[in-house]
Amino acid sequence: MNETSYKAVWDRRSGSESDALNAVDNSASEEVVRATGAWSAAQLRAGLEIVPSDTILELGCGAGRIGRELAGDCAEYVGVDISPNMIEVATSRLEDFDNARLEVLDRTSLEAIDSASVDKVFTIAVFCHMDKEDLFLYMREIRRVLKPGGLAYLETWNLADPVGWQRWLAEADHWAGSDQSQRKDVSRNQFCVPEEFTLYTDRAGLQPLVCFRDSPWIQIIAGKDLDARAIETERNRIAERRGEIAYSPQFGRLFLDSMKIIYGQLHPRDALDRLEALPDQPEKKVFRTYFRGLWQAQQDRFGPLPNQD
Repeated sequence: MNETSYKAVWDRRSGSESDALNAVDNSASEEVVRATGAWSAAQLRAGLEIVPSDTILELGCGAGRIGRELAGDCAEYVGVDISPNMIEVATSRLEDFDNARLEVLDRTSLEAIDSASVDKVFTIAVFCHMDKEDLFLYMREIRRVLKPGGLAYLETWNLADPVGWQRWLAEADHWAGSDQSQRKDVSRNQFCVPEEFTLYTDRAGLQPLVCFRDSPWIQIIAGKDLDARAIETERNRIAERRGEIAYSPQFGRLFLDSMKIIYGQLHPRDALDRLEALPDQPEKKVFRTYFRGLWQAQQDRFGPLPNQD
C-alpha cells in the first residue's frame, strides 16, 4: 500500500484497540502490552529519575503502552502521537488518570507543547520509524519544550550491533522482494549507528550524557542547559543505575528469537524451551510473556498454545 504519510500508516494500523496493540508489539495481547510497558517504564524511572512533581512528555505515545505505567508516577503525563486513532485508544486506556493529557500531532513539531514546560521527555520505538530529517527536527523540538536542567531519553535501532544488523537486513531483504515501482513504506524501520545518533542529539542542542550501544538499540540520555557539575552528577547517577537502564546482551539475543518467531523461522515452543534453560534473569519473565503472546496471535501458524502450568 503506497501511503506517503506517517499519519495515514499509523491510523490504518490502529483502527481498533486490538489493532493498535498489535501495531506496538505484534501481539494484540493486553498481557504482553502490560509486561513490555512495565519493562520500559522501569528503564525510564531509573534513567530519568522520575519524581512525583515531574511533567513528563512521551513523543509517540501510541496506544498508551508506557504512559499507562508511568502516569501514576508524575504530576502530569503528556502523550503525543501523529495518529488520531492511536490517541483515541490511548485516551481510553488512560481514562483512570486525571493527570493525563493527550494531543494529536499535525506535523514534525511539538507546537501543542509550550516552550520550557516539561521536566522529562522520552521516546521509545518511534525514531526508528522516521526519516532522519524528522528525527532531528523532533530532537530540536524536544530541546525547546524541556525546562533548563531537564532530561530526555532517546532510543532507536543500532545498526552497529550484530542483532541490529540482522534486523536491518530483514528490511533490505523485504525490499528486495517488494514491488519497487512503489515508494518504500514511509514508516519502515530505519537505523543509526551510535556516532550518528549522538551527533543528531548534540547538534539539536541537547547534551548527551551517556550512550548505551551494546544491544540492538541505541539508548541516549541527554540534558538541557546543564552546567559542568550537573553533568558530572547525572553521569555518576546513570552509571550507578546502568543495569536498570541498558539492555543486556541477553535481552538482545532473546529479541532475536522473537524476530525469528515473527518471521516463521523459529517455533515459539522452541524459543520457550531455550528461554527456560537460561539462568534466572529479569528478562526471562517479560520474554516468556512475549513469546507466548506471539504464539497466541499466530495459532493458525504454530498450532494451539498450551495452557501454562
